[in-house]
Amino acid sequence: MDLVEDVRHALRNYADPQKAPGMQAYMKSDMPFLGVQKAARTKALRPVFAATGYDHDTLVEAATGLWDGAEYREERYAALALLRVPRYRRMITPVDEPLLRHLITTGAWWDLVDEVATKLVGPLREGLDIRAWAHDDNIWIRRAAIICQVGHKGRATDRDLLAEVIEANLGDRTFWIAKAIGWALRDYAYAEPLWVSGFVADHELAPLSAREATKHL
Repeated sequence: MDLVEDVRHALRNYADPQKAPGMQAYMKSDMPFLGVQKAARTKALRPVFAATGYDHDTLVEAATGLWDGAEYREERYAALALLRVPRYRRMITPVDEPLLRHLITTGAWWDLVDEVATKLVGPLREGLDIRAWAHDDNIWIRRAAIICQVGHKGRATDRDLLAEVIEANLGDRTFWIAKAIGWALRDYAYAEPLWVSGFVADHELAPLSAREATKHL
């Protein structure tokens, strides 16, 4: 099976060329869009992925080939969707850190990085050196370190890790880091509002981070 060609064929069957320019403009993407929105993309890809039967190595090869060979942004979304198919998601472990870093550093934009961080990196955080990621030279790796626990809530969140990755980036006031800090704190505030309030009070956050963190307190 030629996954790349099958994915491309499936996506083109659902493409809406009239929507493509608006989607590209919204995402500020250099890579063009086909105009396949999320619901249609899920419908298009389901039978393609159902026909696959990868082991770990062929899964990584297939996802990487689809990602690196993408001509349209929806093909990169498809690569992430493949890795999130439940039977394949279980195959991704901390030994796949090079793959995760590759997706983040070459994706280098919020729509791609945030999905990798929250859906792929987050579940593996105990086996990855996320604290080292928080000091990385690459801004998107650091953003991933900050937001990888978003959605975990309460007891599933490693509070010490959350504090450390944020503190490591307090000096960076760029939008993508400040926004990430605010988002991570806002998300945790649903479970631990008093802790978040105290953290905000005790740290000199960027105004954007503070506004985001306290939005629902």
